[in-house]
Amino acid sequence: MLTVRLSSEEEKALQAYCLREGVSKSDVVKEAIEFYLTQRKKNKSPFEAGADLFGQAGSGSKNNSKGYKKKLKELLREKHTH
Repeated sequence: MLTVRLSSEEEKALQAYCLREGVSKSDVVKEAIEFYLTQRKKNKSPFEAGADLFGQAGSGSKNNSKGYKKKLKELLREKHTH
């Protein structure tokens, strides 16, 4: 069960729409919520939109940025220990 508070203007507009279209308030609210949630899924943040691509340029590895400093230190140690 859900209770929604509407302004008097919103309530009047909803009532008029429901009478004109022959639908219940519950049906309109359910449809509006479904539409809203669907749109929210489509509108990803920039990070979410590219998450499967980050850190994979060339190597195919997803964690290059996390282990960059460690790898660099290892390479420098190898280079200067000979």
